[in-house]
Amino acid sequence: MNLYAIIILASLLLDFALSFIADCFNLKTLTSKLPDPFRDVYNAQSYRKSQIYTRTRTYFAWVAGAVQLGLILLFWFCRGFPALDDRIHALNLHPVWDGLIFIGILMLGRSFLHLPFTAYETFIIEARFGFNKTTWRTFLTDLLKVLLLSILIGGPVAAGILSFFLYTGKWAWLYCWMATFAVSLLFQYVAPAWILPWFNRFTPLEKGELRTRIQQYAKKIGFRISGIYSMNGSRRSSKTNAFFTGFGRHKRIVLYDTLIARHSVPELVAVLAHEIGHYKKKHIFYHMLIGVLHSGFLFYLLSVFLNHPGLYEAFYMDRMPLHAGFIFFGLLYSPIEMILSFFINHVSRKMEYRADRFALESTHDADSFVSALKKLSANNLTNLKPHPLYVFLNHSHPPVLKRIETLQSLKNQLD
Repeated sequence: MNLYAIIILASLLLDFALSFIADCFNLKTLTSKLPDPFRDVYNAQSYRKSQIYTRTRTYFAWVAGAVQLGLILLFWFCRGFPALDDRIHALNLHPVWDGLIFIGILMLGRSFLHLPFTAYETFIIEARFGFNKTTWRTFLTDLLKVLLLSILIGGPVAAGILSFFLYTGKWAWLYCWMATFAVSLLFQYVAPAWILPWFNRFTPLEKGELRTRIQQYAKKIGFRISGIYSMNGSRRSSKTNAFFTGFGRHKRIVLYDTLIARHSVPELVAVLAHEIGHYKKKHIFYHMLIGVLHSGFLFYLLSVFLNHPGLYEAFYMDRMPLHAGFIFFGLLYSPIEMILSFFINHVSRKMEYRADRFALESTHDADSFVSALKKLSANNLTNLKPHPLYVFLNHSHPPVLKRIETLQSLKNQLD
């Protein structure tokens, strides 16, 4: 147990403990009193159901997290990493192939570890609360598609990163940074046209009031879109959502069919106005900038620690294979990642407020936006009053009650 091992073990335990404490505080905020703004979308039974849903998911997360943490520690202290590396090294392959097999087996093992929990969550918990529409055939087909994409996309990316660090010396981190940035930009264009349709059907929104109102609103604010689509989200879940795909001139608006079915036209326009607000306020650019800086910082630190023998000794390794260093650094980096996530979530919550304000100022329809937020919360059984610590640690969006209060205040100011 050298210093590296102590830091990694402490960070894993701290992360679990911090999440557990935040969950406990969050559960204590659950009360039977329904907040006044939601009396038109909840009754006593449905509100109680939302609280049971929060409790059920929390208890399940505790069990899943404890089991997964225990298995990771068991694999570590039973010297699973050197045992796996020895067997791959004995094959006498090229170092890049060694790395791909080593990382691939660990990622596949992690997926198998998550599989029973994902299945239980989908077919037991989500089904119990009326959300799940996924069949076993769809579930297994999705797994195979994700596996294939991981091989076709993740494999070459991992091979490229390994090759840079093997052959390009001290500037390998910079080349990796530039290459991954280029790949991420490429996917902004490739994903909407080639990858997302692999999982869902995207149908151009038919002519009618909704399409007309969206086009009128987009034209009014000078927002160019290449298409408006409905996605068959009801194939997997009854939950509602909307999002944008694409970049630059290729931006697409995507509405879940469940969202269209449950909301009025003014409410849908208000929801889209919020999403468009993120573009207008350059939040998409800022998120990309944060991501780019984060990946550069990550690759630089990786280059620093890859040659530290203590990092490998912490996992009982006699050799210092590059691919193992990637995995070990990922565990060492976890406390920094946790701290950065707090900052990123804080920035994201601020951006949500600004996008809300843009939606209100551009539509002049606070009532429809508030109504949409309330319906979204009720349909998805959202916890209406999460504990501040839980929000700080986990939420990229402000609590819905805070958003509604802020919108009402802004409406009064504009009036």
